[in-house]
Parts: sequence; structure tokens; C-alpha cells
Amino acid sequence: MKKIVVTGGSGLLGRWVVKEFVDQGYEVINCDIKKPEEPFCRTVITDLKNLGEVYGALEGAYAVVHLAAIPQAYTHSNEVTFENNVMSTYNILEASAGLGIKKVVLASSESSYGICFAKHPLEPQYVPMDEEHPQLPQDSYGLSKIVNEQTAEMMNRRTGMQVVSFRLGNVISPEMYERFPSFINDPTQRDRILWSYIDTRDAATACVKAIEVEGLGAVALNLAANETSMNVKSRDLMAKRYPNVEIRGSLEGYETLLNSEKAKQLLAWNPVHVWREYVNL
Repeated sequence: MKKIVVTGGSGLLGRWVVKEFVDQGYEVINCDIKKPEEPFCRTVITDLKNLGEVYGALEGAYAVVHLAAIPQAYTHSNEVTFENNVMSTYNILEASAGLGIKKVVLASSESSYGICFAKHPLEPQYVPMDEEHPQLPQDSYGLSKIVNEQTAEMMNRRTGMQVVSFRLGNVISPEMYERFPSFINDPTQRDRILWSYIDTRDAATACVKAIEVEGLGAVALNLAANETSMNVKSRDLMAKRYPNVEIRGSLEGYETLLNSEKAKQLLAWNPVHVWREYVNL
């Protein structure tokens, strides 16, 4: 039974990732600074900024899914956010290399494109936004994700380690769907994330596939549901909030504006959870 270490396994996304790996028959270790409310596996309290502790936590692992981080901009000072997110990721990759671990998944973010937490208004250059879209953050959180992706590429060049960085849309756990009626008809809400979302269960299956698939090298992949989080058609959303932005391809319905086609192709993955199944309209 292969051992998978999940960092941040007590968090919003982490607990679903832990559960999915356990359900798939893996031995799982959760590394976090706190214990989960519902334990699915053993938890090791770990300071990921301490390289020695990371080595100890990762010993014997087949692969690592690194989700632990300060999860958004401006909840901490800029320097604290940057240091925590960059150094913890560097330590995960450095220890993985030293221990001979060949596969790592990192939690990157749509915020690396720069729109989400921008201090000065920023529009997408085109939609649906794919991985080729420029990354132009104005905050240390988005910058930390770009540095982490670059660190992953460096580690791949140095060791051949496979590192998949998921640029996650807004992460939604099942209990959060009750909030959707408050915004689904208002294009002025959630416009900075292009109205995207990804269900924790779909993100968890993507993490499993990213560990099981071979030959990916170092790659960054968007992860979003197939539709937006809105009850307004996508073309109408763009007309309301970003009327001058280029629309590539056809938008006839509620299609996502954060393109996940690359993840679908490389991982044979497809999100299956749709908010309309959980919300009474």
C-alpha cells in the first residue's frame, strides 16, 4: 500500500483529499499544525518551515500532496504570507528530492493571474482564461504561487521529479452551497474570480489522478467546474463586468471562464459536481 503525505489535510480542501486517497486504498498521513475535526488517518503536527521536521514527516512516502498554506491575501502581513507559502513549499520539494520521492502535487491558485486580489483594477486579457494567460499579481499571495511553480520547475530540471501545480478556482465544500442563493443572480459579486469554483470532491479526484498519471514533468493546470457559480449566462456576465475583454470560442450557456481543458486531457479528469444539483432555484 503506497504512502501518501497530505499537508494541510485538516483544512477545507485537505480533508476531502485525505478522504479520497483513503477511499482509494492508500496509506495516508496528514501533516498540519492542527488536528482535523474528523480524522480519516493519522495526523502528524508539523512545522513545514522547518526542513528537518519536513524530512521526518515525509520519510517513506511515495508521493506528497502539498495543500498547507496561508490561503489568501491580506489575512496576514505580506511578508508573513510570502515567507510561509514559499518556504514551506521549498522545504516540501527539497525534502522530497532528498528522500527520493518522485511525485508531488502543489496547490497553486487562480489568484496568480492577478485579478482576484488586485489593489488596482485589473481585467482578464481574454476568456476563457487558460494557463497561457499572463500571471500579473499585485499581492504577495499570488506572487508566492508563481514562485512555487518556478521552484517546481527547478526541482523537475534538477531531479526529474513530477510536480503538478493546480491553479485552483474558488474551493467549495458541499456545505457551502447553501450560500449560493445570495449571489447567483448578481454579476457584480465574484467577478474578480471570473465567477469560478471547484468542488472539493472534484479537486480531490484530480489530486489522486495527478499522482497516478506518469510523465507529466512540471506542469501547472487550472481546476474549475464546467460551469460558473452563477445563474446568469457567461456571455451576459462578461457584458456586465468586462465588456471589452476578448471572448475566445463560443459561449452559449453557463460555461466556466476558467479553462480546465488541459487538466482534463492530461489527467483524464472531469469535474462532476454542479452547484445546481445542491441549490433550490
